[in-house]
Amino acid sequence: MTRQPLVARRAEELLGASVVATAPVAGGDISTATRLRLSDGTTALMKTLPHAPEDFFPAEAAALRWLADAGGAHVPEVLGVDHECLIIRWVEPGKSSVDTAAALGRELAATHAAGAPSYGGDRDGYIGKLPMPNRPADTWAEFYAVRRLLPYLKLARDRGAATPEQAAAIEAVVPRLPDLVPEEPPARLHGDLWNGNVLWGLDGHAWLIDPAAYGGHREVDLAMLALFGLPHLPRVLDAYVEAAPLADGWEDRVALHQLFPLLVHACHFGGGYAGRAADLASRYT
Repeated sequence: MTRQPLVARRAEELLGASVVATAPVAGGDISTATRLRLSDGTTALMKTLPHAPEDFFPAEAAALRWLADAGGAHVPEVLGVDHECLIIRWVEPGKSSVDTAAALGRELAATHAAGAPSYGGDRDGYIGKLPMPNRPADTWAEFYAVRRLLPYLKLARDRGAATPEQAAAIEAVVPRLPDLVPEEPPARLHGDLWNGNVLWGLDGHAWLIDPAAYGGHREVDLAMLALFGLPHLPRVLDAYVEAAPLADGWEDRVALHQLFPLLVHACHFGGGYAGRAADLASRYT
């Protein structure tokens, strides 16, 4: 590790500790990540994003702290934050295992069970670079329609990432949501729980990173874990269901709760994501 003076100076201002060395970290799609070694022996990760909105990193820090308060799934400790950057405790990457996956299932159930005051949250957030509205709604069906599906479907259409036919297929699901999804008390969701946001730590724990947390239906996090494939996913789900049984038919609703992340991907990347969402939506109409 060398030392990048500008990065080190910014971190030192936030942390009140000297930065001995820095090193770039590969793999981030949105923010620039830098590993920091501090004079007190702490290793940290610093995330920066030029011209980020004022509340971009504070929203992520608040989400991490809210998830940590649940006492369930492991999340990195927030060491410092301002509108320019976020600094969290470093998690040394390791390998996935069946035992760690089972523990993750139980821990995620505990996080969800910690609950939320409402569907939504007391502040808006971000998913990737996109704003994420969290104004509360009375039911999950309403929240999922007006805060998740419809805003990102409109944005996908505006960006040319969804055709009118694809949009019509997805919109057709909206009036059916109250009959499709059983109501539950709001769960404490990670909110962007695809496999890339599960870090298998060298310490034998699975760590959840990059949250877009809010109060929602717990099937959303489980559906997102399945979307792009998580190692040992069947063991995660088995352990979850053992700890917190799900409503009948939850397997049949996985695709329904994958519509939101697919639309987010369509907004970010275009490609065939809207078409995939339309195909899934057609199962429910």
